[in-house]
Order: sequence, then structure tokens, then C-alpha cells
Amino acid sequence: MNQSNCYRKRALISVSDKSGILNLARQLDSMGWEIISTGGTARVLDGAGIPVTEAAGVTGFPEILGGRVKTLHPKIHGGLLARLDLEEHRQQLAAQDIIPIQLLVVNLYPFAEIAAQPGAGLEEAVENIDIGGPAMIRAAAKNFKHVTVVVNPARYQQVVNELAERGAVSDETRYRLAMEAFAHTAHYDALIANYLNSRRESGGELFPPLLSLPLRKVMALRYGENPQQEAAFYALDWSLQGLAEARQLQGKELSFNNLNDLHAAWELLLEFSAPTAVAVKHTNPCGVASAATIEKAYRLAYEADPLSIFGGIVALNRPVNEAAAREMVKIFLEVVAAPSFTLEALDIFRMKKDIRLLEMTPHGNEKADRIDLKKVSGGMLIQTLDSEPVDLSRSEVVTERAPSESEWRDLAFAQKVVKHVKSNAIVVAKGERTLGVGAGQMNRVGAARIALEQAGEKAAGAVLGSDAFFPFPDTVEAAAKAGVTAIVQPGGSLKDKESIEACNRHGMAMVFTGRRYFRH
Repeated sequence: MNQSNCYRKRALISVSDKSGILNLARQLDSMGWEIISTGGTARVLDGAGIPVTEAAGVTGFPEILGGRVKTLHPKIHGGLLARLDLEEHRQQLAAQDIIPIQLLVVNLYPFAEIAAQPGAGLEEAVENIDIGGPAMIRAAAKNFKHVTVVVNPARYQQVVNELAERGAVSDETRYRLAMEAFAHTAHYDALIANYLNSRRESGGELFPPLLSLPLRKVMALRYGENPQQEAAFYALDWSLQGLAEARQLQGKELSFNNLNDLHAAWELLLEFSAPTAVAVKHTNPCGVASAATIEKAYRLAYEADPLSIFGGIVALNRPVNEAAAREMVKIFLEVVAAPSFTLEALDIFRMKKDIRLLEMTPHGNEKADRIDLKKVSGGMLIQTLDSEPVDLSRSEVVTERAPSESEWRDLAFAQKVVKHVKSNAIVVAKGERTLGVGAGQMNRVGAARIALEQAGEKAAGAVLGSDAFFPFPDTVEAAAKAGVTAIVQPGGSLKDKESIEACNRHGMAMVFTGRRYFRH
């Protein structure tokens, strides 16, 4: 081969996602590009009457091992990696009869889609791990000064336009496409690594030495927690659940704070099976209630704190009907989220067109081994999500008096809520609804005073739940003075005996769970 072949226009196209590929190939062919392809892509192009050369015709080597080896050959990778500005490289290409490839269009086997299918096993998933594709993409992306690499069908027309207008793809575009290509292969490898790691029965680790998180951008956000901060919403690509697959039916675009609050509301809502409404403000619940109907649950949640719910987030675990919608449009709410909305409810919400309505995935799709991520300076803190249901059947009654049946019910309700309140956290509840919530205080009795003051006279006959043990009996004394009759807490303080004695003096019941619910 002489060195003039270095200037032939040659493209290699091999794609799993074939959307837009025929239009791209036709335009390249009309501009005099020679097209190389593999397997199914070659058959699609040939079937459409587009001239194409099989990769085997370039390498002189057939596809083998059931298609596992197709493009792993020097005549492919030499063509992708050659620096055409170096005389030495041009001479070596000529000596080895290798023609440069100036355009690579590749996207990868649908590993994630196959692995996520019900019943898909390890063997099927492994067979959908692309090898030749990532190798070519990385080679072309490394050599972006001489090769244009395209992994996203949305970029096809931009590339064609530049070729038609300039005769070549600009340096800036090649650089941006190379960045996108490396992100594409990194994301792909992260999906595979996390899939294999999730298979605990095969030796996967919960916290491996190296961890890559495959994140996919869902949307850009107007700003972060404050207008001076930039923000975006990314989804963990292995579990498109919860907010990542929510469908917005109405209202303004979601903000960073909307999503953060909605996450807190939905996580709390998952604790309940009965019809339940959760109102959240600044990631803390300000009103929670369970009832026979969803409209009654909302009304009780609203009454728990009519002041704080204004401008808040409301999440419900039943379809929103007309009766519930009529109640909710009486005040300003930022977001209403539910599994679905009746047509009558949607008609009512249209009167408040700025209210964001989100259709959420019903309960039961969340994975029990989900992880929780917290960004810290220089890294991440990663833990398993505290997803075990609240269960007081294993708790210990430590006072002379045991809780009554209704107190047991309310104690369980209070612990479900307190689990999702920022520490130090105290919840006062009665009749399966919150009466007062003390959140994020630096001492426990301070949180109790806030919750009890909010409950007011309704605290008489109510129960109190705490996220952690009482370091002093002062919280018991404050609760007794307000009329609280039963308390649930983890226990474990050096002064547990004093708290128990205080309960006995006031005729209160106290239950130890042995389970702490710190939330920071």
C-alpha cells in the first residue's frame, strides 16, 4: 500500500442501537466514504443497498468464537491508532497494508437491558459484555486528533453537517466526542462491575476495594439549594426507581430542593401499608397520618401542622381522588406525589397549574440492599440503607405497666416516623397521626419540648417516640407533664434506670427497641 491511502475516507460502523444509522451511512456514502461494518450492522446496511465491506474482508480473518472476536485485529486497531502526522506511522501503515480509519461509529451490546430482564442469568448477562466495541472506542478516543469517534446517535447529524460544510470534523468536536466516548465506556464498565458485585452468591462484595457508580443525567436543575449553586439530577443506572422513574404530569420544573424533600417524603411513605399521607418541609416530616381513606389521611396530616405544610411536599401511597384533590388545592403546595391521580383529581389540580404532580412507582419495587451515599470533603460515605421495617414485636417492656393495644399501635407509628426525622428527633403521635415533631436539635430534651409544645393539649393520652436513648430522665419528665402515656426508645443509656423509674412514678409505659435511628 502506498502512503496515499492515508488520505482515503474510511468509516467503521458497528452498532447495537441502529436508530439513525441508515441515514448516516447513506450520507457518508454520498460523500465518498468507504464503510466497514460487522455482523448485524453490515447486514442492515447491505439490505438497504448501501455499499459496505465486512470487517473480515479488511482483516483477512473470519469472525470466530461465535462473534466474540471480530475486530480485534491490527488492521482495525492500527487504522484507529495511527498518528497520521508522524512519518514513521505512515510508513508502518504502508508496510503492513493498513488503511487508516478516520470515523468510528460504535455503540455497545445492551448489557444493562439484558441483565435487568426478569429471569436473565449470569451466563446470558456475560455474553452481552461487549469486548471489541469498547476496545475500538478507546482506541479512537485516544487518537481523537486524527479520528472522530461517535457513540451517541444524537451526534450523527452534527458530524455529517461538519463533513459536508468543512470536509472534516473540527478539532473541538472531535475532542468533545472523545470525552463522551470515554464516559460511555467508563459507564458501561461500571454497570458490569456493579452487576457482578451485586451477585453476593457468586462472591460479590458489598463494599469492594474499588467502586464505580454508573450515573446517568436525568435533568439539569435551575440551581442547587440556593440560586448561587449549580445543580443536576443523576440517576443510578442500575436501579431506575423512585424519583428516577417518576413521571411529572403537571407543574413547573422540579428544583433541587423539591427533589431532596420528595426523596425524604417517599422514603418515609415506604414504611406504611395503610393509606398514608406524608407532608415534608426541608426534608423533615411536618405531618404524617394513616387512615381508612387517603383523603382522611391527608386531612389529618394537614391538621398536624397547618403552618409548616404551606409550601411543602405531600406524598401519598394511594391514588389521589377528587376528595383528596379538593382538600389539597386549598393551600399552596410545591409537589404532590402519588402512585396515580384520577381524572377528576387532575381536573381539580389544573386550577393550580403551578403545583407539580408526580406519578411515582408503587411500593414494592425498591431493593432491600440499596446503598445510601453521602458526599464528604474528598470522598463519599457509603452505607446500606436502613430498610428493615419497624417491628415492635421484638421490643422489651421495661416499666411496670405495659402499653395498651392502641398505645402499641401508636408507638409503632411514632417509630416509623422518627426513623425519618433529623436527629436529635422526637415524635409525639396519637391515633396513627403525628401531633408534634422535634427535629435536628442539639439535645434530646430540646427536641422533646418542641414536639410537645406543637402537640399542645392533644399530647394528653399520646405516645412519644425517640430516635436514640435518653441520656437523662428529663425527657420523660417533660412528656409526663404534657400528658404522654407511653414512650418508645432504643435504650442503652447509663441512666436508663432513672428514666424507667420516672415512667413508673407517672404510670407511663416504656418500651426499649434496641435499635437506634440516627439521621444526619
